[in-house]
Amino acid sequence: MTIRQVDHQNAVGMIIDCHGHYTTAPQQLGDYREAQQDALRADPGHVGDKAVLSITDDELRDSLEGNQLRLQRERDIDLTLFSPRASWMGHHIGNEHTSRFWTEHCNDLIARICELYPTNFAPVCQLPQSPGVGVEGSIRELRRCVDELGFVGCNLNPDPSGGMWTGPPLFDPYWRPLYEALCELDVPAMIHVSATCNPNFHVTSSHYLGADTTAFVQAMTSGLFRDFPEMRWVIPHGGGAVPYHWGRFKGMAESARAADREGGGGDGADWSLLDELMDNVFFDTCVYHQAGIDLLVDVVPTDNILFGSEMLGAVKGLDPDSGHGYDDTKRYLDRADLSADRRTRIFSGNVRRVYPRLTVPEPAGSPAPTSREQS
Repeated sequence: MTIRQVDHQNAVGMIIDCHGHYTTAPQQLGDYREAQQDALRADPGHVGDKAVLSITDDELRDSLEGNQLRLQRERDIDLTLFSPRASWMGHHIGNEHTSRFWTEHCNDLIARICELYPTNFAPVCQLPQSPGVGVEGSIRELRRCVDELGFVGCNLNPDPSGGMWTGPPLFDPYWRPLYEALCELDVPAMIHVSATCNPNFHVTSSHYLGADTTAFVQAMTSGLFRDFPEMRWVIPHGGGAVPYHWGRFKGMAESARAADREGGGGDGADWSLLDELMDNVFFDTCVYHQAGIDLLVDVVPTDNILFGSEMLGAVKGLDPDSGHGYDDTKRYLDRADLSADRRTRIFSGNVRRVYPRLTVPEPAGSPAPTSREQS
């Protein structure tokens, strides 16, 4: 493997991280959530009201300066698509009112951060999903965030039951109105689960990676994107098991198609070939070792890979073998066997294409517009 160091300003233009979470929020946010849960323990049907969350701009700055902003500077990341803490979305907690109030506060904080640091962060929202409840509230919050606050995408939880998987699969008609809104607004969804209350699954390992794989397979076996050809999904964490088992999925789809053509009877699924999904499904680079990144860029088409690090996310420690952070995924891509053109597409070009509402400064020498579109 050829190891190449690159200067990001000269060789690849901007570095845009498609996957960042606000995991360092001030204590008041956690206190608010705990108060919600205390009220629910006393009365599971508790509605309450949104109440006020008092966090100053200085407290927001303090929560970021020594964390995400410091790492952006150290790792030469220019802009991060920033969303609420995924494991705290907690859609299985409480009821639709619980989720609505919590989600609005979390998204409002993201909007404020992106106003404070418009060249460092662009906003991505969570949705107020709740088990057994329709998607109408999620559509309203999506529209509020995109139309009023300038958000460029959303995180969509395929399992709001919290690891129990009791809700409808992603190809079910239940989701159709939300998909229509995504297409109308021209924003992608990162398919991202939250916490799990199922003891069989560890949150950020088996639950996250299993859900990534499950979402991909549900799309592949349903013909979903034939109904929504303009919809775009980002499968996080490198796509779960998908790149590693690319041949399995490719072979299964081809065999199913052949069986249908020959009238031999398939398995009842509406399979899409992998190539047919590549206009709609994309993978980030939240893979925390060199061999994993090398496999990802070797297997998945370059135009379907978006740079992401998840910082600060599930793996915050230093790799003792390198002395660098496990989640410093830019280092792995710098060392991958990529041409300058492929590296540029992964670091910025693909993110711009998948998130068309994102407006960022052009490479050096070009005019510099605002960091994100204000709708």
